Amino acid sequence: MTSYADDPRFPGPDPYAPLKDLPAFPLSSHDLQDGDQLSADQCAPLNISPQLSWSDLPEGTKSLAVTCFDPDAPTASGYWHWAAFNIPVETTELPSGAGSKQDLGIDGVIALANDSGNREYFGAAPPQGHGPHRYLYAVHAVDVEKLDIDPDSTATVLGFNLYFHSLGRAILWGWYENK
Repeated sequence: MTSYADDPRFPGPDPYAPLKDLPAFPLSSHDLQDGDQLSADQCAPLNISPQLSWSDLPEGTKSLAVTCFDPDAPTASGYWHWAAFNIPVETTELPSGAGSKQDLGIDGVIALANDSGNREYFGAAPPQGHGPHRYLYAVHAVDVEKLDIDPDSTATVLGFNLYFHSLGRAILWGWYENK
């Protein structure tokens, strides 16, 4: 299977290429197979975040963050669909729809506003006729229990902090096209 970074159908860059090369860990979903088209549930207007499960986190992991990013959006900076952090390390999965709650249903979790301005998961919604877009669901293993990020910050600020605090990263991706 072609990776999200090497599939010629998608014009955008690999957003993780300029970042540190981090070890991966197992990430799976009952709702999404790596590289497959997203279901209508994961797209706007339903906006149901997929179930995600992970295991075998790198040694020293103290918390987690989850993000969803579209690098193929017609902007110079892509489009953030989801960004949540301070997920307790004991958490091994998020059920389908967890992104409909600002705290994912877990005390202490902080969701930042996505590029649609909401703190909940915003499903795939590429502009009609723009071609297929990738949606990169990433779980980040973090070396601190709590990232000290202002809850009114952007997902980009979270990404900047993750650069300095990530011990590992697992990515599951899907695509969608609005013809």
